[in-house]
Amino acid sequence: MRIVDVREVTLPIASAIANAYIDFSKMTLSLVAVVTDAVRQGRPVVGYGFNSNGRYGQGGLIRERFMPRLREADPASLLNDAGDNLDPDRIWRTLMRNEKPGGHGERSVAVGTIDMAVWDAVAKIAGMPLFRLLAERYGGTADPRVFVYAAGGYYYPGKDLSALRAEMRSYLDRGYTVVKMKIGGAELADDRKRIEAVLAEIGSAAQLAVDANGRFDLETAIAYAKMLRDYPLFWYEEAGDPLDFALQAALAEFYPAPMATGENLFSHQDARNLLRYGGMRADRDWLQFDCALSYGLCEYLRTLQVIRTAGWSPRRCIPHGGHQMSLNIAAGLGLGGNENYPDLFQPFGGFPDGVRVENGYVTMPELPGIGFEGKAELIRVMRQLAE
Repeated sequence: MRIVDVREVTLPIASAIANAYIDFSKMTLSLVAVVTDAVRQGRPVVGYGFNSNGRYGQGGLIRERFMPRLREADPASLLNDAGDNLDPDRIWRTLMRNEKPGGHGERSVAVGTIDMAVWDAVAKIAGMPLFRLLAERYGGTADPRVFVYAAGGYYYPGKDLSALRAEMRSYLDRGYTVVKMKIGGAELADDRKRIEAVLAEIGSAAQLAVDANGRFDLETAIAYAKMLRDYPLFWYEEAGDPLDFALQAALAEFYPAPMATGENLFSHQDARNLLRYGGMRADRDWLQFDCALSYGLCEYLRTLQVIRTAGWSPRRCIPHGGHQMSLNIAAGLGLGGNENYPDLFQPFGGFPDGVRVENGYVTMPELPGIGFEGKAELIRVMRQLAE
């Protein structure tokens, strides 16, 4: 068998929402199809991948740099030893050929997008859900029941406190037990009112997490920490620049409750530096590395090894991004859960049709691959590219 084609298209996922740092009015993503000559159930196997929201589509890098490397490679060099399936690690090394170390930015998103498509194809060729393939391959126990939380609470033109409360109530009505809102895009006093409004709405039925999207300098991060200590929050997320490990470490002195960060760190080396120098606490804090932004699952496996070496449990990982790839990783490799955007970034976010949140958890369906075929609107868009 072999890869017969690799295709990319850049698509809009724009909306009027904003966090403390960016708006999403021009947001895009890259959709990739890896077409193989393997046939299952009468159709050629195609693996699909796309990058997470918050980072733009990487069509230029994918088409001009990484896709040619796959096309130029000896097809046999991309297969496993048996020659009956693709080998994700060999493909990853081919993609990264002639790349210098460091510089973990846009190229990590491009490679992660292709890597997602490769793993989708690998699991489909094996005839297994990806989460079960991962558990079998890496010695874990597959658990199809995964914790998920609802991310929202963005700043939006004309969105008052009543609209914010209604949004959060809708998440509870759909089965979530943890909800997240944005902070840092308004004055501290206004954000306090927004937090108190949400807490009044959700009561004891759910917990609230807050996310500053890296907006604060140390002084502001501490001021918010002192304010946030007044409330029983699930976590305080990404207060400062993701690479300012000294800020993160200093913040722990002012905020004893759980914090979360990591979604904008794109390599196992950066993850290691966060754990070395960022003052993160393995007994309460959360790590949010997103494989789709950070060179894919092949690199995420190295990141998980860094985490274990530093004395952390994978259960402290709840990836950013709200995509089914991380859901499969959570179910197959024993992570703590996954983010979800119930009303945003469609049709790429969310779960297969028919999957419902129950008491904060979803149960993975037994679909080959990542499960994209179970989401009708999403697979329709994907097949327009590949078929």
